[in-house]
Amino acid sequence: MTSHLPNAFDAALTDLLGDGWRTDSDTCRDYGSDSSKCCAPADGVAFPINRDQVQMLVNLCREHRVAIVARGTGTSSTGAVIPYSGGIVMSFERMQCIVAIHAEDRYAVVEPGVINADLQAALAPHGLFWPPDPASAGQCTIGGNLACNAGGPHAVKYGTSRDNILGLVAVTGRGELITVGSATTKDATGYDLTHLLVGSEGTLALIVEATLKLAPLPPHRASLRVLYADVGSAASAVARIMAQPIAPSMLEFMDAACIRLARDVGGADLPDAGALLMIEADGDVDSLPHALAALQRAATGDGLLVLDSASDPEASTALWEARKALSPALRSIAPGKINEDVVVPVSRLPELVRGIEGLSREFALPIVAFGHAGNGNVHANILFDPDDASENERAHAALPRLFALTLSLGGTLSGEHGIGTAKRAYMADAFDGPTLATMRAVKQAFDPDGLLNPGKVLPD
Repeated sequence: MTSHLPNAFDAALTDLLGDGWRTDSDTCRDYGSDSSKCCAPADGVAFPINRDQVQMLVNLCREHRVAIVARGTGTSSTGAVIPYSGGIVMSFERMQCIVAIHAEDRYAVVEPGVINADLQAALAPHGLFWPPDPASAGQCTIGGNLACNAGGPHAVKYGTSRDNILGLVAVTGRGELITVGSATTKDATGYDLTHLLVGSEGTLALIVEATLKLAPLPPHRASLRVLYADVGSAASAVARIMAQPIAPSMLEFMDAACIRLARDVGGADLPDAGALLMIEADGDVDSLPHALAALQRAATGDGLLVLDSASDPEASTALWEARKALSPALRSIAPGKINEDVVVPVSRLPELVRGIEGLSREFALPIVAFGHAGNGNVHANILFDPDDASENERAHAALPRLFALTLSLGGTLSGEHGIGTAKRAYMADAFDGPTLATMRAVKQAFDPDGLLNPGKVLPD
């Protein structure tokens, strides 16, 4: 692996990409960071415009032993797109073509640089949408969504990126172009490499085209806003909601600190409470009232303070916008945060929430919790002052305890952010030796030289 680029390599990329190859310090620095706020400048940044250039780039990197880190728009919070091992960043921002929309078969073919929100806007006139809707949908790319198996609030009903993909075209670490999956919703032909590549964070292959499974836009939506005296009551309500037959299209959770932030920073009209659930149902005009009534019955129980029907779309939208503003608003509580997106089985959610409260008391730090409760996916934000040595030490001591708690409840380290570098040291806690060895064998088969996103996902 090289930390400085060979002259022959630099010349070859200049010939191949022209102004799509940059080695100036500003570009290398800008593309060496992501939303984790960490940075390691790249040795060069490549901007390919088609799959042929991607394949030639990989083969040149293999010839010269240069590492490759694929990148969308850098919204990762786990350090997944930072070139810690040097080498080049391959930005897919110029590959943003929506190749085709097949409305009659409910699939679309896109390049990896397409922005999620732009795809949704193109699909809406066809009465369709692609279900993954992360909070960063206005900035993040489809390639990035697939790389980390992004989800979002509607994953509780419609699934994550992995549940909404049909096929891929990708370039492996061997420099080979492979086509996996198909345009059909049923396919029992050969190994399922499509779903293997989704969530692999650019460590196995570089996606150059994706065939996405689309869903019809629901004709109507209605929502409930439910306030509880404490987080335990809200978590128990989530377990009840998910145990009955009517699936909500969204089920979001906020603790007391989030409620205050949504009101004071996001402008949401919310009273003080221990916890809040945002519940949404969708469907046709005949079935929707029955679904909403069933969800309301399940939400009712011990600790309930207020249950309102947010039939006004504007009020519901305002509340969701306040929810999306929570993550950056946490900076108003403390200058530093460790944001983890742990997941447990929904029935264990009350135990997770109580455990997080206990960690907050034990380490004397705010730990703010919100997230996609219908999937058991909680964003636990450990807040601290990095310049305070004691707080910094306590925050980083609380992190492994959070992961240990999650794993003890049958959970997993990440629901949608991925592993990157932030959680790779804990992979050995989540998986046994033979399982990790199998993952390494898969990595070796796709990327024998270890050039694709080195130092990510798998522990040393």
